[in-house]
Amino acid sequence: MKKVLILPGDNIGPEIVTQAVRVLEAVNTQFDLGIELDYAHLGGAALDAEGVPCPQSTLDKARSADAILLGAVGGPKWDDVERHLRPEKGLLTIRSELDLFGNLRPAIMYPQLAHASSLKPEFVSGLDILIVRELVGGIYFGEPRGIRTLEDGQREGYNTYQYSESEIQRIGKMAFEAAMVRNKRLCSVDKANVLEATVLWREVISELATDYPEVELSHMYVDNAAMQLVRQPKQFDVLVTGNMFGDILSDTAAMLTGSIGMLPSASLDKSGRGMYEPCHGSAPDIAGQGVANPLATILSVAMMLRYSLSAPEASVAIEQAVSRVLDQGLRTADIFTEGSTEVGTVEMGDAVVAAIKK
Repeated sequence: MKKVLILPGDNIGPEIVTQAVRVLEAVNTQFDLGIELDYAHLGGAALDAEGVPCPQSTLDKARSADAILLGAVGGPKWDDVERHLRPEKGLLTIRSELDLFGNLRPAIMYPQLAHASSLKPEFVSGLDILIVRELVGGIYFGEPRGIRTLEDGQREGYNTYQYSESEIQRIGKMAFEAAMVRNKRLCSVDKANVLEATVLWREVISELATDYPEVELSHMYVDNAAMQLVRQPKQFDVLVTGNMFGDILSDTAAMLTGSIGMLPSASLDKSGRGMYEPCHGSAPDIAGQGVANPLATILSVAMMLRYSLSAPEASVAIEQAVSRVLDQGLRTADIFTEGSTEVGTVEMGDAVVAAIKK
């Protein structure tokens, strides 16, 4: 028996997770995977139900699960709560408590969606990038941090950007190993010209390269990397970078594929146990309307089956089902183009489940 914990989250989170669970249940039956589901709160839903964004009960269930599926957290409803109670704090807490240090964010252009990208089709056709983002360190977690009042009465906000050698080594190893099973090209993104923390980052990544002589390693400053992702995205295979830079670059890469609603992600610990979630947010502006794209969450289930549940055939079945549904011309509003058929969240889920069963 394999245990999967479901964290629906906030706003569109429950809508898209419901469809992803239907897909998971379909492959669970078809491939006799023996998966057992459990549910818990995280984010704003947890704050409303239990008074904190990441309850101890959720952490306990997460620690005993083989994998976790998360919707999305946050929204303006909780904008005025104290900072330590914000829904996003729940997400940061579970990542940190479970030591989910390695974030894998693939940006794959489905050929059916080439015209939905903000770039010309010739720039994105065939695009297949993997961004490996360090997830539990860097400026998002560094101490000291806060807002203080100076002697002249001005307020000053401050954060600490820090990485230890061991933190860089383990994310670097994950990235090199990912490159080894792809096209053996790795670009490490930093800001070593002005940030000492990333001087160390570049040194450690370069030292690791001696263990992977088959991988072609390059280095790029983050501002140039952002420009190159838009200028010539297919030059990249695997990118590895810190928490903040990875947050920004992965969202940039998302739009190359037509919609952030198409991008899954995996956050893994050292043993391969992970939390899986779409790269997009909770989209409160469309919550409850039945129009959210569930495909990123469904594809996150495919990643979960591959990386944490040792069920590669079921993973491929989901990916092929998504491709067949796109072949049918079905599109949610975010990926709709002239000549396609617009469908809602449930209808897209129906179509993927049907494609799996066929």
